[in-house]
Amino acid sequence: MLEIRELTKRFGPRTVLDRVSLTVPTGCLYGLVGPGASGKSVLLKSVVGLLAADQGSVLCEGEDLCRLSELELQRAREKFGFLFQNYALFDYLTVFENIAFPLRRKGGITEESLAKRVESRLEKVSLTGFGSRWTSGLSGGQKKRVGVARATVSNAPFVLYDEPAAGLDPVTSQKIFNLLRAEQREANATVIMVSSDIDRLLTVTDRVGMLLNGRLIFDGTTEEARACETPEVRQFVRGEVDGPL
Repeated sequence: MLEIRELTKRFGPRTVLDRVSLTVPTGCLYGLVGPGASGKSVLLKSVVGLLAADQGSVLCEGEDLCRLSELELQRAREKFGFLFQNYALFDYLTVFENIAFPLRRKGGITEESLAKRVESRLEKVSLTGFGSRWTSGLSGGQKKRVGVARATVSNAPFVLYDEPAAGLDPVTSQKIFNLLRAEQREANATVIMVSSDIDRLLTVTDRVGMLLNGRLIFDGTTEEARACETPEVRQFVRGEVDGPL
């Protein structure tokens, strides 16, 4: 289980996250939505300590990640897979080495086992035979799939996805969401997924939260999100335009 309690993050005078609290049960795929600049990506980065919270707690299996030293935090991050919004692939590494990177960093695995894990991931994301290619020559959808393979190769119990289908066509987007849902179910992983593709996101989520101006204004099941009559939530989830956000 992942618990976020009163999480607050400021950049100068601007409060980007304002006392955000939510719980993601074990084995839950939690969708995080909201307008641009509402704090979604900041929340994901704050969860794993890439950004230091100004106050609040992030409890991962009861351990407060906000209270750990940098060395302890590096150890705790081994429990997480992370797909960055802009891919964050290494141009100087092949597809194979990009996916293998988390395993090499963690250590304790033979080259034979590592190769089998990476090849299995490539097959899962329909990129068999792509291991020797350079990432610079891949399409946007292929880069996303490499990012998914890297985020899941270590079988981490917690996975964070930041805009996994951004910039992709509708068909490819749905394939990506279906893949992430299948991966989550197979591993029983606890997942937070940020996406602006609301229609397709809601086809795979168990629970949904909505951020607006740094505050969590909704937290409930996917069915509750679809039925919510709070104006801001209704506008965003249903695509209505009866007033400004």
